[in-house]
Amino acid sequence: MMELILASASPRRQALLNDLGFTCTVLPQDIDECPLPAEKPEKLVKRLALAKAKAALATLSETDHRLVLGSDTIVVCDEQILGKPKHKADGLAMLKLLSGRTHQVLTAVALLSNFKQAETMSATKVSFTTLSEAEIEAYWESGEPLGKAGAYAVQGLGAMFVNEIHGSYSGVVGLPKFETVNLFTTFGVDIKAILQNQ
Repeated sequence: MMELILASASPRRQALLNDLGFTCTVLPQDIDECPLPAEKPEKLVKRLALAKAKAALATLSETDHRLVLGSDTIVVCDEQILGKPKHKADGLAMLKLLSGRTHQVLTAVALLSNFKQAETMSATKVSFTTLSEAEIEAYWESGEPLGKAGAYAVQGLGAMFVNEIHGSYSGVVGLPKFETVNLFTTFGVDIKAILQNQ
């Protein structure tokens, strides 16, 4: 398998990269994820993905030629940026906002080496069914919304609420596979090599 530095603690991103034939050294970075004043969602998610990758790259020696991948996911509804819920009230408010609505999930990916950088982003529309107060409460109590952008996991119990997706399913999970593979090809990684690693 090809070796890669993953500047994220997300087990979902690691699993998606494993699916593509990469083995990851996990090197999460603690960066400030607060939006800048008047910062648009697309700018924010790209900035955070790149910042994570740059911070991880800075910890490597000049002789370490592994690629570094940083990624960030945010949920946007009514022009509100929904990150990870800070507490129960925050999570319940997010789920109430998403109930019966269509929102957007943006996932940015930055791939860096000591000599090059490339970036991409996926934008996916996700439609939720209408949720009752009891369903929202029960979902929060399951523990799944914690640590998830928008307070839900499409690959888990949250799938029960999703009636339609337009775009990248894996992007909603945390890493858009199609766009990420295209990033790797700009660094000379052959799709044939990825396929042979399966």
